[in-house]
Amino acid sequence: MMSRFLVVLSQLFLITTLIAQQTVGVFVNEPQAFDGYTLIAPTAYGNTYLIDNCGRVVKQWESNYPPGLVAYLLENGDLLRTARINGQFLGGGQGGRIERYNWNGNLIWSYNYASADFHQHHDIAYMPNGNILLLAWEKKSAAEAVQAGRNPANLNALGLWTETIVELQPSGPNSAEIVWKWDLWDHLVQDFDSLRDNFGSIANHPERIDINFESGFGGSGPDWVHLNSIYYHPGRDEIIINSRDFSECWIIDHSTTTDEAAGSTGGNAGKGGDLLYRWGNPRAYDRGTNADQKLFVQHDAHWIPPGRPDAGKILIFNNGLGRPGEDFSSVDLIQPPLDANGQYVLPLNQAYGPPAAEWTYVAPDPSSFFADRVSGAQRLPNGNTLICEGTKGKIFEITPDENIVWEYINPVVNFGPVEQGSIAGNNDLFRAYRYGPNFPAFTGKNLTPGEPIEINPLPLLCNDTITALHNEYTIPNSIQFFPNPATEHITVLTHSLQETGQLLVLNLAGSTVMEKTIELGSNDLNLSSLQAGTYILKLISPNGMPYLEKLIYTGR
Repeated sequence: MMSRFLVVLSQLFLITTLIAQQTVGVFVNEPQAFDGYTLIAPTAYGNTYLIDNCGRVVKQWESNYPPGLVAYLLENGDLLRTARINGQFLGGGQGGRIERYNWNGNLIWSYNYASADFHQHHDIAYMPNGNILLLAWEKKSAAEAVQAGRNPANLNALGLWTETIVELQPSGPNSAEIVWKWDLWDHLVQDFDSLRDNFGSIANHPERIDINFESGFGGSGPDWVHLNSIYYHPGRDEIIINSRDFSECWIIDHSTTTDEAAGSTGGNAGKGGDLLYRWGNPRAYDRGTNADQKLFVQHDAHWIPPGRPDAGKILIFNNGLGRPGEDFSSVDLIQPPLDANGQYVLPLNQAYGPPAAEWTYVAPDPSSFFADRVSGAQRLPNGNTLICEGTKGKIFEITPDENIVWEYINPVVNFGPVEQGSIAGNNDLFRAYRYGPNFPAFTGKNLTPGEPIEINPLPLLCNDTITALHNEYTIPNSIQFFPNPATEHITVLTHSLQETGQLLVLNLAGSTVMEKTIELGSNDLNLSSLQAGTYILKLISPNGMPYLEKLIYTGR
């Protein structure tokens, strides 16, 4: 038994012999993490990867184009992604092309939505009928913008880009039909020039978009709205879109015809293509001040799907750039107020509710979690939340108690995977998605994992190694360690002399980093000299038998 113990322990020690040099891959993988497969599409590279919780590649798809910017796994096993192609629109999130690959990696459909006048960007939404909703810029000249009520001082020679939503019905291998369209340009308001179009009171028209609103992030450039996400709600037949530069998310009705979407009547809500709901920055429609702003250049506003905790509520990655005080990111959850008929409630002369998010995740040290662009979050079926801190190429999973149970750093840069120990610069991720083992795409598929993405990976930090240790040797249940995960101190409470002895704290390289004599009763262990991470507690009891337990130290 002792020899088996040594073999298992040596396997654990091998996990991070060069722990101080680890730069990419899986850093944390706890049993509380939602078991599944994570889809990542590095923004600077053409490959899309599906990895297991140990960081091993289960599937990858190769494209000639980097993403532009999103990728989804469909229920039949196909990969649907956007692609970045050259064009005359140079805004952030440039795409222009949509691709669909089968499980075997074959390109089975592609379509370019790009010209001198329009260009797809950022995100798409796959609909239950197989159609695809996409975001696209469309050019408006400076003269058109002035006629619509734009202040000429906030224009340059490039004019202005409006935002459109286009619904495509794929047909041949390289073709599609446009079956529905919504144009933001049809839903403007301005109080700058009474002789121009769209003149009216901003506060009296919260269903419309102020063509002169300036957040401080769009400036006088043409990309003044900068939508960056789109999701479809089948049950409500609605669309939620997210404006970075307005710091708002908007909901519109999809049940309209294209003609109705250009006006203010028709559709299930009877409001045509006007906004049904907006949230995040009531300053944008003159019903609030800076103090009322809740979102700051956010991304990925979406409804949590059915069957998951908080289904139907809206989850948002709040990037936090320009937040009062200091810049830090958060993940916010809101429940839009609905009346008995399912319509969005707007109090007279007030802003849309709720007045604040009902749940927010912020890191213990707020500034340590910050991405000024890209990024997203996903509520998982077990109640955990998967968070993509995109500018760092970092994905981490938190429990409802906000403990980190999985953490991964993307090892892919513009030329491909880097070697373990190398700094992975330019390893941005737009988003990441976790799919459970029962996701329909995996039925009948070979999910045998290969190697991790990174070159020369470290031995894997997998749950089976920790489980093997627990099956062999554990601390007696009567000994209490709390709290675990720990912040600065941990209490070791023993109840008999057989539970006393020398307690060693080992790092994952097998080195003793702390030692303490454990006596009968309560013992305090100060961890403040350690770096945050995973450690092994090894208790040598009076009978000479070593007992093992895992400790997670989150740091002060």
